[in-house]
Amino acid sequence: MKRIVIAIDGYSSCGKSTMAKDLAKEVGYVYVDSGAMYRSVTYFCQQKGWIVDGVVNEAELAKVINDLKIEFRVNPETGKSDTYLNGENVEREIRSLAVSNQVSIVSAIKFVREAMVAQQQAFSKDKGVVMDGRDIGTVVFPDAELKVFVTASAEIRAKRRYDELKAKGQEESFDAILENVKQRDYLDENRAESPLRKADDAVVLDNSNLTIEEQKKWLLDLFNERAK
Repeated sequence: MKRIVIAIDGYSSCGKSTMAKDLAKEVGYVYVDSGAMYRSVTYFCQQKGWIVDGVVNEAELAKVINDLKIEFRVNPETGKSDTYLNGENVEREIRSLAVSNQVSIVSAIKFVREAMVAQQQAFSKDKGVVMDGRDIGTVVFPDAELKVFVTASAEIRAKRRYDELKAKGQEESFDAILENVKQRDYLDENRAESPLRKADDAVVLDNSNLTIEEQKKWLLDLFNERAK
């Protein structure tokens, strides 16, 4: 089989990362979570106190954006990738609702997207990569051999997010998570820089009523077809 680039886009909390991670592990590809990269920048800004009343201190962020080093390392316990920011494992911190509530405003900044896209494109120089996000098939890898666009109802996505956080010991209100999901959908679809949209040649998957195993098989079958 030839090595290809796989771009998985879609709405927040629709299972893109789970699908991408499972496929990468199954076929021996590199997995890159582009959303985690924007979450890492958001977390960095929060730690610096650079987000006040929903406004990002872009002047300060611009000075360091190209120095932020984001990596993905396989966790030997889970067999999946954890996110590292400047050498520190921030996988747990970047998944918090606090980060979720502000990641859309950070990811909408032009120079942030340009810096992250440059890092993302570098991952694919040898192909054999699976990446998920909002603009992977439209901006980052417009020539990807396989593009998938994932969607599900807002309520189902909020329930998945609620269960995920609860399993990690992070108690959050379901209503607050649902509101966050809807708000992020709006911001992602309407931002000026690389808005969320389906690539013309992407295959759509509504996984509202699919199990993880069912969607895993669906994606693996599609991969085998495209990689022949």
